Amino acid sequence: MLVVGTILFVFAQHGPWYVPAAGWVYAVFLLRFARGGRVLGGTVALAVAMAVVWPLYLYEIGLPAFTPMTLLCVAIGLVMALAFLVDRLVTPRLGSAVARTVVFPAAVVGAEFALATVTPMGDVIGTMAGGQHANLALLQVTSVTGSYGVSFLMAWAASVATEVWQRWPELARVRAAVLAFAVTLGLVLVAGSVRLAASVPAEGTVRVAGVSAARSAEAAAKAVLAPGGGSLRRAAPAEVRRASAITTDDLLASTEREARAGAKIVVWPEGGTSTLASERDQLLARVADVAARTGTYVDAAFVTRQDTSGEIHNEAVMIDPAGHRAWQYRKAHPVPYMDNFAPGDGRVPTADTPYGRLANVICFDADFPALMRQQPGVDVMLVPSNDWIEFGRTHTERAVLKAVSNGYSLVRQDSRGVAMAIDPWGRVLSSADYFASDRQAMVADVPLRGSRTVYATIGDVFAWLCLAGLAGLAIVAIRRSGGRDAPVRADPAQHGADRLGSPVRL
Repeated sequence: MLVVGTILFVFAQHGPWYVPAAGWVYAVFLLRFARGGRVLGGTVALAVAMAVVWPLYLYEIGLPAFTPMTLLCVAIGLVMALAFLVDRLVTPRLGSAVARTVVFPAAVVGAEFALATVTPMGDVIGTMAGGQHANLALLQVTSVTGSYGVSFLMAWAASVATEVWQRWPELARVRAAVLAFAVTLGLVLVAGSVRLAASVPAEGTVRVAGVSAARSAEAAAKAVLAPGGGSLRRAAPAEVRRASAITTDDLLASTEREARAGAKIVVWPEGGTSTLASERDQLLARVADVAARTGTYVDAAFVTRQDTSGEIHNEAVMIDPAGHRAWQYRKAHPVPYMDNFAPGDGRVPTADTPYGRLANVICFDADFPALMRQQPGVDVMLVPSNDWIEFGRTHTERAVLKAVSNGYSLVRQDSRGVAMAIDPWGRVLSSADYFASDRQAMVADVPLRGSRTVYATIGDVFAWLCLAGLAGLAIVAIRRSGGRDAPVRADPAQHGADRLGSPVRL
């Protein structure tokens, strides 16, 4: 069971190897293993399995398998393994079949919520819901629960399947649990389908363009920085100036081209160009000139190097059609062990425009649910981004969940990845692969208004309810174990698996 579950777990993590079905079934085998053995031995075995999987996942997404990030990912895996331990300790002591099957999904949500809230990785890895971006009917539940609702349903399916597997000779005992899950999933899918069918933009659309510097321009700029090892931080100021001119000229030309073709909002990718701090205003003046001449909002994303210290600021500045700065934002969440810059304050900026309320975060920021719902009433979220070939598509696909959860269109202009425009219901309006041509440009007609969601208003109430429910079930289990209903022996007919009333073996 452990080997099969671990192999499926490798393909259940959202990446280039992802198999959607594996995300639904891997936990069945791991749960069957965890429930059938001793607590200590099973927990250790699951922890080892998690520790093996995460270096493989880092390799899958194009990162070195053994770095300080590996230790962080292993720690995340161990937190996820706690869901199986909680299920193993609590489930055997509950009498209701429905109660037994919801312990694991509640524990999974609790683990995912903790990871997304307190770790520097957000929810970029480790969530069961991440790979369900194409299942739009299912995804609509996130407008109420956030991504945790999808994870709950997937974990609940695994728990119900495990319960049926354990009690196959006496299915009457689990009929209520199967019925409860089937009815809930059916209602979610029907309601999601209805929500999709009714999702018609009421106030028209606005043309948004995403532009990246041509690959040839980026190569030329990198060649200029080569004497300093290709590092913006170590390059001489004259080299930074020449490299910046190449990519800035290219981006401004592309911006003007798309604006002349009808785009009212143009988005650059994360770090689309670079500048010295002393010349930052000159760069923004050039952007303002294009914005004013074309009547376009330009979200210019770039990195600024401090002239003397070499410190890097990763930022985005929105220039409005009057040439004014509508916002200035610095990336709030550096990627652990990869980004080397001072983070911003994490206050998501907004601007009220004729094209709705616009907002902005940068790349990895979008993997933090609390940040993405910080500002209410956002209609279009702009996400300048920069990835790499093995992870670009995966990272962008995850943004679908944020768009549906928060009810806004999301435009992710992703150099070295897949740029994508997504409407508030998760439909992909346009996409462009950076590696498919020399010049990445994406154009989409984006709804002017978002779709207000329950989740954007109440936040992570569903996750807190899962934690509260899990605590309540644990209390019931403790009371049952100390009272007259306490289990006295295991049933050997289950071949080591815990039947109703079997003891927890250490």
